[in-house]
Amino acid sequence: MEDHNTANLSEPASPANSVASAEIAAEFAALSVEEKEQRRAEWSQELARVEEEINTLRTVLASKTRHASDLKRKLGITVWKEVTDDMNQGLKNLKESTVYQSVEQSVGTFTKTVYEAPLYQRTESVLKSTGEKTASVFGSITSGISSKLSQMKNSESMRSIEASVGSAYENVKALSSVVRWRSQFR
Repeated sequence: MEDHNTANLSEPASPANSVASAEIAAEFAALSVEEKEQRRAEWSQELARVEEEINTLRTVLASKTRHASDLKRKLGITVWKEVTDDMNQGLKNLKESTVYQSVEQSVGTFTKTVYEAPLYQRTESVLKSTGEKTASVFGSITSGISSKLSQMKNSESMRSIEASVGSAYENVKALSSVVRWRSQFR
């Protein structure tokens, strides 16, 4: 029966716990059957008290949490504001950290090195001249289209189309006035 009682002990998590558990098990094994039962009864009572205290603390914590939430709601503090404040504080802490500052300095140094490299300078020069040439081509295309549109606008056929559209618009406008006038008398 004594072997059964010591088998219920949980497995230790570390060597130090292993030694302590072995000592406790040896000490427990040395007790008489009555002493073991008395010790178990004491432990059971203490466990019940501790679990009751834990439940009481959970209840008190839940009540305090609800009260805090009510106060925050009354003060206009929303969950979104709390999250935003937490994020802002976290970012501030991150930016003030030595790791962030070290990385920022390294990135700055790397950027400067790349910018000053001859390959980057040549690439930048090629891209700049290509951009200028492309802008020039698009500029000439745009001016050509503008010129053609201006010629079309001044042409006789465009004036004829404008007159037709204007006349159609006036007819539709007059017709809608007549329809509105007639609907008033119905």
